[in-house]
Amino acid sequence: MLTHAKIWRAIDALASQNGLTASGLARKAGLDATTFNKSKRVTASGRQRWPSTESIAKALKAVDTTPGDFVGFVCEPAVRPEAQRIPVADQSKAAAASAYDETGGPSGSIWRTMSFPGLRDPDAYAIAVEGDAYRPVLRDGVLVVAAPHAGARAGDRVVVRLKSPELVLAELVTRSAEAIEITSLCGNGVGRTLAADEVAALHRIVWAGQ
Repeated sequence: MLTHAKIWRAIDALASQNGLTASGLARKAGLDATTFNKSKRVTASGRQRWPSTESIAKALKAVDTTPGDFVGFVCEPAVRPEAQRIPVADQSKAAAASAYDETGGPSGSIWRTMSFPGLRDPDAYAIAVEGDAYRPVLRDGVLVVAAPHAGARAGDRVVVRLKSPELVLAELVTRSAEAIEITSLCGNGVGRTLAADEVAALHRIVWAGQ
């Protein structure tokens, strides 16, 4: 049965799966930032308020999700999703080529593991932000979870690992066979263009702590 609670839970799951809050999802969809806020889900008189099909459609388009996938969120039981163990490393250590095996997967003693629920990528990993360079977007110690099998589109936040070595947290602006353009998540939002052969890996961030 399609219920008010299931629809709103699905919107929350859609946002979380893409590393966003409900407000962040609304903004990414070009909607008012409060469109999906919990305070908007029930009126002062107690009447349930449902999201419009237009706002849901815009949200799905913004994060490149099909209606079928959204129905999957709606139909998921209201229980805590099964957690998986994922590798975690500090940002500076995760920049080194030696931290990865021949397939590009995390490898070596720098990685610890943590339990994380609701992921749909068996190769997901987490990076711990170091220092204040990314404030106010990300503070020192915050974890960002990246999914190698989640396609990255313009506007998505990404982990970019360079061959130099260097690891950057950024927003993807454009991507082609020859180059990628990114905007750093650090306070000054500096743009940067990188040749494709400079990049060892580019993975979409699907969750970030606050």
